[in-house]
Amino acid sequence: MTTNRIGSGMIGRRSLAALGAAAIAAPTVARAQATQMAIATGTTGGVYYPLGGALANYLSRGIPGMSATVEVTGGSVANFQLLGAGRVGMLFGQVDAAIDGLRGAGPFRGRAVPARAIAVLYTNRMQVVTTAATGIRSITDLRGKRVSTGAPGSATELFAFRVIAAAGLDRERDFRARERLSPAESTNAIRDGKLDAYFFVSGVPTSAITDLGATPGTQIHLVDHADLHARIVQENGPVYFPEVIPAGTYPGQRTDNQQLSVANILAVRDDMPAEMVTNILRVTWENREDWARVHAEARNFTLAAQKTAAAGIPWHPAAEAFWRSAGATLA
Repeated sequence: MTTNRIGSGMIGRRSLAALGAAAIAAPTVARAQATQMAIATGTTGGVYYPLGGALANYLSRGIPGMSATVEVTGGSVANFQLLGAGRVGMLFGQVDAAIDGLRGAGPFRGRAVPARAIAVLYTNRMQVVTTAATGIRSITDLRGKRVSTGAPGSATELFAFRVIAAAGLDRERDFRARERLSPAESTNAIRDGKLDAYFFVSGVPTSAITDLGATPGTQIHLVDHADLHARIVQENGPVYFPEVIPAGTYPGQRTDNQQLSVANILAVRDDMPAEMVTNILRVTWENREDWARVHAEARNFTLAAQKTAAAGIPWHPAAEAFWRSAGATLA
């Protein structure tokens, strides 16, 4: 049996392949070409990671010969860089990072990524997290504070820099300290009195922020920033949109959070075979109800969400055909 590797999965591999099932498969399945595919997700404190782990399991069980694994990464920017280098076969990622990657802009300068969307998933919310004790109530209140703008290679960092600039702050000069921490590290730093606030882009709720809100003696506060929407869109295009994280989404969250959001997609390289794309989407769609039990954000993986504008980058032709046949309008 030959083995086809779609992404070498050389960093932080967490294998979730259903190898036992493959070993006892029917003879016709056993003769199928073995395919190994790495899926780039994010940090363990976010939403990409648990959804990616479940997806790897579905694909390993549902596609004959498939062995899917999940990669722990810094986030969307790192994921598109890995896809461009051929080190992963599929990724979870934000549309803003996808657009920059396709254009070879920003952190992808000179290294454009031949990415194609295969599904629109759910909304990622920019969450600027602090505690009531800091007195921080706006982005400009972060001046002179100790902040984390997200892990290196994350779309959190990309988005955070745009929010900071729109508020008229200089990310290099206006903070007492600027760290580049994961959400779990940021939560621990706030608990230890080493950090005043942090940025994190994810679905809601996310475990790291929930953990902070549940800390005895801590009153969390999510900083409003939807008022910066017009300035950010003027500079970066209509990638972001205002949404609200309702009060009570996190323990101790007393007020609605007026924030900005961006869509998430599943993406592959433009040269992925059409049959593989179709099989991935078939299995993922068939398991959507179970996926929603893994994390509530997967409930937003719907036909109505499959919009060309929301995808941000071109569809893989097989994905476009799949969604049209399923009844999505894509308009």
